[in-house]
Amino acid sequence: MSLPETMTVVAMNGKGGPEVLELAHRNVPEAHEGEILIRVAAAGVNRPDILQRKGAYPPPPGASDLLGLEVSGTVAALGPGTHRYAVGDRVCALVPGGGYAEYVKTPEPQALPIPTGLTMREAAALPETFFTVWTNVFERGGLKAGETLLVHGGTSGIGTTAIMLAKAFGARVIATAGSPEKCAAIVALGADRAVNYRDEDFVDAVKAVTSGRGADVILDMVGGSYIERNYEAAAECGRVVQIAFLEAAKAEVNFTKLMTKRLIHTGSTLRPRSIAEKRAIANALESKVWPIIASGQIRPVMDRAFTLSEAAAAHRCMEAGDHIGKIVLTVAEDAFR
Repeated sequence: MSLPETMTVVAMNGKGGPEVLELAHRNVPEAHEGEILIRVAAAGVNRPDILQRKGAYPPPPGASDLLGLEVSGTVAALGPGTHRYAVGDRVCALVPGGGYAEYVKTPEPQALPIPTGLTMREAAALPETFFTVWTNVFERGGLKAGETLLVHGGTSGIGTTAIMLAKAFGARVIATAGSPEKCAAIVALGADRAVNYRDEDFVDAVKAVTSGRGADVILDMVGGSYIERNYEAAAECGRVVQIAFLEAAKAEVNFTKLMTKRLIHTGSTLRPRSIAEKRAIANALESKVWPIIASGQIRPVMDRAFTLSEAAAAHRCMEAGDHIGKIVLTVAEDAFR
């Protein structure tokens, strides 16, 4: 297929609020060794995009300076050394950056076929959240059937994904949210207990649900004052997995519970990990999770879609915190026909 020389992107005219986002034109990137070029249909909007816009999450060396960590679309070109996909294949992909654009390149192992039955918008909501949840909850956290998972931020993209996957694999789920409406949404997704953190203590709620035992795995994106309370809420030999610090990255913590309960407090970030590590996560998702999605048992929870020119509005929506599930940008409208 013939590729254009330039493309429309969302660029930043500095660091700051959503108003720094603006449409611009860039050259279409070239797929190099081991990479594929994707014509983007839709791009997911994620918290790391907000941080990068503010100057707090710079892209790794060699990555695009443009925002956007996950996309869906069709393969537009193949770099040398690629073997799995053909031009025209429908894929979703974890990208190192540059997703807010008409074209983006990514290492081939970070692209996956779109599961049967999903729209392009839904497919764009898969990579960042499903990669993150799988590696943190099931690999680092080691969640098993019959165990209890506590998810903070239950209506976020990460939270909704964690709830659905944990239930699909036979775990009990407790999740926190900040309103009755969000708590109702959590229960509708299958959570066994929703905790409104504005008027309930999640530690007490977890102990009540588990007859005092506590949660086996805790997925936390809050940090700050939650760290010590997570230790209180954890079961003996529990695993606390840290993936963000929405409250604070620093806290005064009494670590006695860490020792007496024999807890593990771990964490990770996804973007800096190697292609080989991301390939391993992608392989696990394709073999263990993609069939569940294709069966219709679970599918990404979508809040709303904005056009590429509405990227600033999409960021305002995410920062307002009233969304449930994923926010995406639609890029190539003809891809939905």
